[in-house]
Amino acid sequence: MFKKDISPGAKSKVKSSVQRAIRTKITETYPLLVPHIDEILPKKEQLDLVKLPDRVSLYALGSTPLFWQHMDDPLLPHLTLVHKYPTCFPLLRIDRGAIRFVLSGASLMAPGLTSPGGRLPKQNDKDGVGPEEYRYGNEELDEGEVVVIEAEGKENACLVGVLRMGTKEMKEKKKGVVVEGGHYLGDGLWKMGLD
Repeated sequence: MFKKDISPGAKSKVKSSVQRAIRTKITETYPLLVPHIDEILPKKEQLDLVKLPDRVSLYALGSTPLFWQHMDDPLLPHLTLVHKYPTCFPLLRIDRGAIRFVLSGASLMAPGLTSPGGRLPKQNDKDGVGPEEYRYGNEELDEGEVVVIEAEGKENACLVGVLRMGTKEMKEKKKGVVVEGGHYLGDGLWKMGLD
């Protein structure tokens, strides 16, 4: 979606009633952000709406991008927000081989998650859940859920997007598109300045 460099369009102030609705939507969609919502969206601060190409809306606080939305799709966190609050979003991990494809804007495919270096949520202890594995959860994720993708051996997340298939289906099929059209490190949305 953001493969090319983009420049911000019209910037407008978000009405306080709309800002409250966005705040509510964020806490419903990302319940783990509730303790941090006053830091992310302070009640007295002015939220801005920046129009981007292809009917994408970006919500920002000053020059800090927070969330983006394509038409009526779910609100997705910008990677800068994900890097600040990494444990507040559903998380999956790709193996080293998938990193270059994701960072070039290709769709994320299931083999990048189901191979030995990838990580999906575990169902029970017999799946070999170690202490490091708990960060991927033990609840399956469904198609349509927003997910953050981190890369094997890397510190920060590299992709945010919407699942095109559930994690249970990924484990069974081990092939197919998992996330397409997300926001990844180095894309146009990442490089875009709001100053």
